[in-house]
Amino acid sequence: MKLSPFDQQDYHQLIKWIMSAETNYLWGGPVFSYPLDTEQIRIHCKQHQVFPFLLTRSGIKLGYVELYQESHDHFRICRVFIADEYRGQGLAKQMLILLIDKAVNTLNAKQVSLAVFDHNHAAKACYLSLGFEITSLEKGIRSFNGEPWDLVLMTKAVWPKM
Repeated sequence: MKLSPFDQQDYHQLIKWIMSAETNYLWGGPVFSYPLDTEQIRIHCKQHQVFPFLLTRSGIKLGYVELYQESHDHFRICRVFIADEYRGQGLAKQMLILLIDKAVNTLNAKQVSLAVFDHNHAAKACYLSLGFEITSLEKGIRSFNGEPWDLVLMTKAVWPKM
């Protein structure tokens, strides 16, 4: 299993995975509108602080994740997605281990953070199992179809391997 840079040729795969407005919002928050299209992805991914990756195994595309550079040594994990047919196999955790390793050993991260919707219990459990700690809860900060979605902020201190 490996993380590869997410390139323009992969845009259609991501669009194919994001098949509903709710999935789009759960994955991308208010950054992307539904339906997702190549222009939105292109504009987002060309930002210098965005590092997008595709998770593959034996050439099969399994998921997407990105790092967002908050400061010189602080990165935020964003837009974690495993394709529906591969969920429930622990791939998100494996993908995040690879991503955190890349953040620490390639980008010199000392802190990694993320935000997750409070009702996304599987994602929260995954992040907690990786050593993330809840730092705050932002109530009603986001909403979908008029329903408020609380946002949980989490962080993990990391240090480069020697």
